[in-house]
Amino acid sequence: MNRLELIRALPKAELHVHIEGPFEPELMFAIAQRNQIEIPYKSVEEVRQAYNFHNLQSFLDIYYAGANVLIHEQDFYDLAWAYFEKCAEDKVVHTEMFFDPQTHTDRGVAFATVINGLQRACDDAQAKLGISSHLIMCFLRHLSEEAAFEILEQALPYKDQIIAVGLDSSEVGHPPSKFERVFAKASEAGFLVVAHAGEEGPAEYVWEALDLLKVNRIDHGVRSEEDPKLMQRLIAEKMPLTVCPLSNLKLKVVQDMAEHNIQRLLQQGVHVTVNSDDPSYFGGYMNDNFIAIAESLDLSNEELKRLAKNSFEASFISNDEKQKWNNQIDALA
Repeated sequence: MNRLELIRALPKAELHVHIEGPFEPELMFAIAQRNQIEIPYKSVEEVRQAYNFHNLQSFLDIYYAGANVLIHEQDFYDLAWAYFEKCAEDKVVHTEMFFDPQTHTDRGVAFATVINGLQRACDDAQAKLGISSHLIMCFLRHLSEEAAFEILEQALPYKDQIIAVGLDSSEVGHPPSKFERVFAKASEAGFLVVAHAGEEGPAEYVWEALDLLKVNRIDHGVRSEEDPKLMQRLIAEKMPLTVCPLSNLKLKVVQDMAEHNIQRLLQQGVHVTVNSDDPSYFGGYMNDNFIAIAESLDLSNEELKRLAKNSFEASFISNDEKQKWNNQIDALA
């Protein structure tokens, strides 16, 4: 089996995808028309051109323009279902999806509307596609601690549908320590904990996520390599990093995929995984990310299998499920 065939055949878990991120231009335009929402684009083609953003701010402009068209439960269902169909194409058999309720509740959309639409899609994905999933609620770090406490309160009645809390949006200037008390309360309530750290922000933010938020895994984390002591700790604790190669390239975390450190991290024993982040905006879904690093870094079939295994081992599924998928990966020639 050649490298491309192996990538397509490998079962995978995706642990770092924002559900607002697989919003393809056609679907955004269709939902805007259905809901009679004015957007600053006259056609699908104009939306597509806006996706060719040049910096973080122009990305956020189109990202939030897209979010604005999401109003009804069916909109969130359609968004998640379109992503699950991509999962089926890429042999993603389990996914743990981030959602940012504050992006929607701040626009007057009810928390229940968001989670009910997403949950219905998750249920259908299991029944119709055989894809399992978990939801992870993220706090927007550019907003206040008080706002995070408020959204946590709204989430508590849905505890059985939300496996973990996370931290995302603009990293620089908003360290994990800002949310230490919120995460302590979330942990007390029984949520698992993840956090974006060490993407644009320094390695120090990864230390804070580990020591103050007490995370179960780190999202991104690629700048951990700048701190040898931190690297030793990540390896010793088998702390997973949910790495997003095409996202890193698009947002200029790396200038060229051949410079990406995912292979170095893997070879040093860091528990790295491959993910798509915001695939509509950053140039590709799961297999696109695997192909990009495989070709640019000349990954071996064994390294590709290790990355796929890491994704299941870092996930929040049962040990029996992890073993089942690892056995399937081992069975591939």
